[in-house]
Amino acid sequence: MAFKSYLALYGLSALAFVAIDFVWLGLVAPGFYQKHLGHILRPEFLKVPAILFYAVFIAGVLVFAVLPGLAADSLVRTMALGAFLGFFAYATFDLTSMALIEGFPWIVVFVDLTWGTVLTASVAAAGFGFGRWLGF
Repeated sequence: MAFKSYLALYGLSALAFVAIDFVWLGLVAPGFYQKHLGHILRPEFLKVPAILFYAVFIAGVLVFAVLPGLAADSLVRTMALGAFLGFFAYATFDLTSMALIEGFPWIVVFVDLTWGTVLTASVAAAGFGFGRWLGF
């Protein structure tokens, strides 16, 4: 596969990730996070760390879920690998936050971990579809 194909797969997967996460963070759950974490949230999020997270995490979704799933020609494998990656990555953040940040609530750990698992499996599935479309 040409570098352009990988770049296209990355870009399309990034669009899917941002769109899905925007629905969650911008429309569905902002009240939830404000209610449970408002005392430690910034008034405005920092764009550079957010962009860096998306850039790194999307690369991880491609390397650890989408490309192996495409190689196996299996959407189920892709989604399972994506779900595992999301679970482990979000568990790292949520459980570390629970250990270090006083008052970090268990409900946020549960909801955010569930969201990370579902989000990453969904983005992996989208990436699989894009990859098939791009001829991977």
